[in-house]
Amino acid sequence: MNRPFFTWNLRLVLLLICALACTWPNLSSAQSVASLRRSAIVNAVASTRPSIVNIHGHKTVRSGSPYSDPGQRVKGMGTGIIIDPRGYILTNHHVVEGVRRINVSLFDGTATLARVIARDPVTDLAVIKIDLERRLPTIRIGTSRDLMVGEDVIVIGNAFGYENSVTRGIISALHRSVQVNDTQKYYDLIQADASINPGNSGGPLLNIAGEVVGINVAVRVGAQGIGFAIPIDKAMSVAAQLLNANRISGVWHGIISDTEKDTPEEGVATLSVQDGSPAAVAGLSRGDVITKVNGVTVHRSLDVERALIGTKPGQRVAVQITRSGKSMDLGVELTSSSQIRQATAVVSIDEEAWEKLGMRLVELTPTEMSEYKQEVEEKGTKSYKFDGGLRVSDVRSGSAAAEQGIRSGDVLVGLHKWKTLSFDNVSYILRESTITKDQEVTFYIVRSGETFLGKLPATWVR
Repeated sequence: MNRPFFTWNLRLVLLLICALACTWPNLSSAQSVASLRRSAIVNAVASTRPSIVNIHGHKTVRSGSPYSDPGQRVKGMGTGIIIDPRGYILTNHHVVEGVRRINVSLFDGTATLARVIARDPVTDLAVIKIDLERRLPTIRIGTSRDLMVGEDVIVIGNAFGYENSVTRGIISALHRSVQVNDTQKYYDLIQADASINPGNSGGPLLNIAGEVVGINVAVRVGAQGIGFAIPIDKAMSVAAQLLNANRISGVWHGIISDTEKDTPEEGVATLSVQDGSPAAVAGLSRGDVITKVNGVTVHRSLDVERALIGTKPGQRVAVQITRSGKSMDLGVELTSSSQIRQATAVVSIDEEAWEKLGMRLVELTPTEMSEYKQEVEEKGTKSYKFDGGLRVSDVRSGSAAAEQGIRSGDVLVGLHKWKTLSFDNVSYILRESTITKDQEVTFYIVRSGETFLGKLPATWVR
């Protein structure tokens, strides 16, 4: 009598097993599909988005003089990357140029105002800062030195005002020079076919690992699939100069570190130590590898400068180095940046230029400024806009300047990465730059309305 009941129960169990067997592959398949969909690109985007910001603002654009043309107020947009958890952001100079109120929005929806910390029109890079009561996620920095044509890249930015837009493509070419307009020319750019639209400027060009390898800067008008980015190694070198402790905190350390270092390992080499500087007094020497400064692990020269933000003259900071394979701890007592001039001002800037560059320089009078500017305009040199320089009054016989053909009457308008509009500019280049003694620097001169360039050995570096 109990047998039918037992048979019925057995049938129920078998039916349940069959049902589970039918649904189990579907569950496994769904998980497998989700795993396949989560590609390297998805992971790269997900890990990077929180460290990318959208920038909005308004600027006044004029076609004539500010007296005759009141100008038109236009909306600007761009992108930036967080390079320090205290709110320091790297973007393009042209994104923030002329913008009085810079609005920044984060990936989590937080909106705030930013202020410009430093900018360099020549390289078209700028550092801005937002102030929030929390530490922010920073972007992972890669290297542009080993980029490969055909390599996958990703662009994230504020394209046409559509925040956090993502596009992808490949690297089409390297070392491109691009003339954007009459006053702006870029050198050594990365070319990619990922869509780099208006609003993407200042944002990251990422590799497949989610590391930034370039700063998006320009798109070829009228051509689809052609965009450009500044190599990240160059951008980090400029960022280190923009966040220089002397500029930001008014302190002097005297360390000139290797701005070209691009390996992920800890440490950056000391290329030189300025005479009489706090670093020299502390015992730091050329060739020492700096691994930590003020508690911040050092991977590149930018980290040295970041570590000193907020420090004050008289403050003693811990510097950890490796010398001949041995780890050492040093204490560097920072001094006021005004001590730089006191330690190095042995001769006048004019005499210094004569001694180190082999030429005497004089400032242009307003009349000369007008004449040189008219001469350049008459030549129709669209690639260069004359806005000043220092006139060469004499060239020392046998000097590198003489060998390069510089002569009296030429106007020195640029040296290395900087314009030479004043003696202070020249002083900065000769004393505070990261130029090494085995390096050749590019000089730019105006002669008869035309621009010429050449190379000078940096023999003034000790």
